[in-house]
Amino acid sequence: MSIPPAARRLLPCAVVTVAALTACSALTPEREPVRGQATAGGVVGSPGGTDVPAGNPSTGASPAVTPSPAALTAEAYRAELEQAGEPVRDALRKLAGTRGLKDLDRRVESTTGAVNEAVARLSVLTPPPEVAAQHGNYLGALRELGTAVGDVRWDVESQQVCTGSAVLADLEGGGDLTRLKSAAEGLAGYPADVIPVKFSEPKNRRLSNGKIISSESRTGRGSLKVDNGGSRDAVVVVTRGGKRVLSFYVRKKSKTTIRGMRDGTYRVFYTTGSDWDGKARTFSRSCEFTEFGKKVPFKTTYSGAYIRWNNWTLTLHSVKGGTVQSKPVKPDKFPK
Repeated sequence: MSIPPAARRLLPCAVVTVAALTACSALTPEREPVRGQATAGGVVGSPGGTDVPAGNPSTGASPAVTPSPAALTAEAYRAELEQAGEPVRDALRKLAGTRGLKDLDRRVESTTGAVNEAVARLSVLTPPPEVAAQHGNYLGALRELGTAVGDVRWDVESQQVCTGSAVLADLEGGGDLTRLKSAAEGLAGYPADVIPVKFSEPKNRRLSNGKIISSESRTGRGSLKVDNGGSRDAVVVVTRGGKRVLSFYVRKKSKTTIRGMRDGTYRVFYTTGSDWDGKARTFSRSCEFTEFGKKVPFKTTYSGAYIRWNNWTLTLHSVKGGTVQSKPVKPDKFPK
């Protein structure tokens, strides 16, 4: 069957697109033309014309809604505070009782870890609504304390801070302990206070020049004169046979003489610094430990009507023409 030429000319219009229906209305004059704007079913990018629900345009999924965690009851919140705070109290208690550099760095590190763990634990909690603001203040104060204790480690390593009480005094001087205590008081009725000891600001305790701290009986004839021309106070410790037999205080830019030294060969150590802590037997700040570089002998000799003995003068600061060089001592090797 042959197709008339006129019909062949019109066929391309029928296969161009099914969407442009009005373009081919002249093919069927006996029917009423279809009118209106050309449309197509489905949504662009959706195979098969399937409707895409509102939400994520790539997956069609509705946006996820994370429900807010339920607030803790007062009892549950109280229990969480206690469990988070007890390790901090214990660490601060041990830190306060540390009397020298031997364990101080380790105690500071432990305290930093305990505070940071408490922060991590409490930061994910939803407290009772009535203390939500107070909880935020408390958490912020804990974070500040953790940062401050961590920073103190540099001072401990450089021996600028030498005792646990000095660490707490520095923290109080910076206001970190006061802020935490105030924030804990804001959580009235809850166990938020983690500071188990009293604290004070940095001190500058000194003994009088020449003050004897400890001594065996001094019944000899010899004397020991010490000249401290340095910029810090000093405590001199004298040992004989590995045993401490004498210790005394010499202020900066001062001299003192100890009489009655018994016969024997002595080693002389001295520590310098600021703020003498009598209980810890060390300076709490800027502490250094040194041994005089030569043993000091005392000997009494009787010869006829004459008696001879030794008198020694030690200089703790560098002097021109000095004959003995001192040597540093590790803190845990210094006799107290």
